[in-house]
Amino acid sequence: MSVLSDEDSSPLLTVDELAAEAGLTVRTLRYYASMGLVPPAVRRGRVALYGRDHAARLGLVRALQDHGFTMSAIEKAMARIPASAGVEDLAVQRAVLTSWAPAGPEVLDRRQLDDRAGRALDEEQVALLIETGVLERVGRTYSPLPGFEMSIELLDVEVPADGIREAADAIERHMGALTDELTEILRRRVLEPYRAIPRTDEQSDRLEVTMQRLRALTLQAVVSGFQRATNAVISRSLR
Repeated sequence: MSVLSDEDSSPLLTVDELAAEAGLTVRTLRYYASMGLVPPAVRRGRVALYGRDHAARLGLVRALQDHGFTMSAIEKAMARIPASAGVEDLAVQRAVLTSWAPAGPEVLDRRQLDDRAGRALDEEQVALLIETGVLERVGRTYSPLPGFEMSIELLDVEVPADGIREAADAIERHMGALTDELTEILRRRVLEPYRAIPRTDEQSDRLEVTMQRLRALTLQAVVSGFQRATNAVISRSLR
């Protein structure tokens, strides 16, 4: 039973129709609603109906799940999106959030973690990996994060654990500042002009692809910039 929205010609869906379109069970849909991941339904008498914005929010939730976000992280991300955000705004959010996320979580038990590391890790080493942000522990499972392989190799270098911690703190501090500045440039130069003009679904999909390419190019630029800065430091020291 679909009816037309008062605002446009888009059909409003029943909970069963929305769940089917989103590829969810009705029970899961109601659970997401209870978490505040989708706004309240539109009421037509005793019938609860849902519009395109509800479907777009559910699409964003599913995309974040596919990219390895935990439900806690998804809840926080969705809470930051204004209730007034339209379908296009949600498409932008999806492009931004998913393009910078890993492809999916790798969940390992303790034995599998040692296999993944290629060595038997002691508890102190595991704690150091967690502390430096390259390993996440949830209950009795572990998920390697970007930088895990490099940190495993670093364990074989004769550097005290405190030195590794200090280096990790310095990287996190400067990368945080760089990320804030790049995000502001992205907002002003890419996202705000995109929002200013109505877009089709096809154009929204192209934005998602563009953001993925931008991610790869940005990572290359950061590495290249660090190499140039390192060369400059070496040159100054030789002089």
